[in-house]
This record gives sequence, C-alpha cells and structure tokens, in this order.
Amino acid sequence: MEILKTIKFLVLVLLCFFLIIYILMISYFYFNQVDLVFHSSKLPKDYKFDYQQKFEEINISSFDGNNLHGLLFRAENSKGLVFYLHGNAGTLETWGKIAKIYTSLGYDIFILDYRSFGKSEGEIENEEQVSKDISVAYKKLAEKYAENKIIIAGYSIGSGFAAKLALENNPKTLILQAPYYNFLELSSSKAPFFPDFLKKFSLETNLYLPKIKSPIYIFHGTDDQLIPIDNSIRLKKLLKSNAHFYPLKNQEHIGVNENEEFQKQLKIILE
Repeated sequence: MEILKTIKFLVLVLLCFFLIIYILMISYFYFNQVDLVFHSSKLPKDYKFDYQQKFEEINISSFDGNNLHGLLFRAENSKGLVFYLHGNAGTLETWGKIAKIYTSLGYDIFILDYRSFGKSEGEIENEEQVSKDISVAYKKLAEKYAENKIIIAGYSIGSGFAAKLALENNPKTLILQAPYYNFLELSSSKAPFFPDFLKKFSLETNLYLPKIKSPIYIFHGTDDQLIPIDNSIRLKKLLKSNAHFYPLKNQEHIGVNENEEFQKQLKIILE
C-alpha cells in the first residue's frame, strides 16, 4: 500500500514538473513570438543609402502617428509601380539592391520597412497593426499611381500581408515569392506545442487568394527548406485560371529575386 502511494506521489510530482515546464515554454513563446517572427534591426535616422539609381526616401505617418519609412526607386518612362513587402529580416540597406531588377523592366518600385525595421518607428505588436501600417502606406502610394498600374509583391512573411492587401484593394497583379499556405499551420510545424489561440499572427493566405480577382503569380524554390514548396503547390490547387505557379529549380528560400528563371518570367509579367 505504501509503495502504491509512493508511486502515485511520484507520478503527481512528474506531472506537475512537466506542467510547469510546459507553462514556461508557452509563456516564453507567447511573450517572444514577435521577435521569433520578425528579426528587426534599426538604421540611424541620418543613414545615407548608397544606390546607383534614382530613388526617393518616403516617410509616411501611420494610423497611430508612428513614422513608416520606405524607398521609392524610379524607372525611366515608368509603366507603373511595384509595391513590395520584404521578408522578416534585413532593412532597406540591403533590400534596396533588388530595385534594379524591377526598374530595368520599366516599373518604379516602393519597398517598405516594417515598423521597428530600418528608419521606421514603433514596435511590432501583432498582425492587425502591421496590416494597418501596410494599408496606410499603400493608400499613400496609390495617390501617385493609378491602382490599375500597381503590382503588389510579397516575399516570405511579406507574402501573406501582400495577399491580404490585394484582397482589400484592386491591384493590377499580385506576385508571391516563397509564400506559406497558412501562417498558423506553418508556425505549428515549427512549434507544435504552442496553441493557435495564443498566436498573434495567422495570415491565412489560403483563405485570401481564392477571393482575389487580380492575376496571381506564385514563385517558389524547389530546395526551399524554410517554407517548403508544397505550400505553393497547395495554394495553386485552390485557385482558378487567374493563377500561375512557377517552381524554381534548385532555388533555396533566399535569393528568389536574383534567380534567372524568376527574372525571365518577371519580364513577361511586367511587359
């Protein structure tokens, strides 16, 4: 009888121990999830960008008064604008390097640094806040360009926000690079113990795309280990004739813009 009581006590102690560990893990992920999703870095307000092409620094006051910063690169005889949402790391110090790929094809390109990135003010708190920032920036640029000449593009984490933005507006085209099927699902594959109801980012791309009327172009590397290409394959299956999917052979997650096959197809799209 004493042995049975001892066993029950030890089982209870172990259960309590694992429960405490679980609660600590959940707490850590809850309070640090923004930093796990976005790897932001700052730039000094007086930082000078060194790009050998025409560009303009754009400052936009967001819905809460924080300043959002972006770069607008201009093409000769511009045919329109690419509104570009970059990945979860890096700032305009490096992302601006992709601009010449688009301007050489006759399109201006605006690249936004999310709040807490580069010269953009504020701190990211949740998906709704970032979506509002992006919407404010889009409306500001839409004052300069007719919407039927605006192409929305998003890379990695930016793909979900780009799809959401395209759903809420009526751009000429939507381009997604290395998108995820559903961010809730993707994050569960990375941290299966963290419950969905505590997540601050859902970005359900699979629900947005079928409702978008604009042509959709999806590009994904076959060797992408961070966001496997199966995400794009599943997205394509949801879509109608307005969607086009291009697997990029031997391409990893980083470097889609520099991929020769991507640039070949981009030229066709932008023409």
